[in-house]
Amino acid sequence: MAIMITDECINCGACEPECPNTAIYEGGVEWTWAGGTSLKEVTLEDGTVVDGNAKQEPVSDEFYYIVTAKCTECNGFHEEPQCAAVCPVDCCVDDPDHRETEEELLAKKAYLHGE
Repeated sequence: MAIMITDECINCGACEPECPNTAIYEGGVEWTWAGGTSLKEVTLEDGTVVDGNAKQEPVSDEFYYIVTAKCTECNGFHEEPQCAAVCPVDCCVDDPDHRETEEELLAKKAYLHGE
């Protein structure tokens, strides 16, 4: 599963630099697929091809957020999700709407980083 940031986030920013996939962004900030990855372009589920550097709409305008498609729960990098490890208010939690196996998370890591 991916990690999500709840609305209890105090916007301290401790989580953002810890993410090895650059999947965490400040509220209101646009994100890119290429940021923190080796992706040049991405084919979305509907077949649309997106430039890796194209700005994407923020997931949240109010607090830090995690791009689910870039979150690997730090599999292949660390033993536990680093955002959750450093969060002072424990608002980086498992996302019940996005369940993935360890194998799926490792495959996502390989895809994101061109391995």
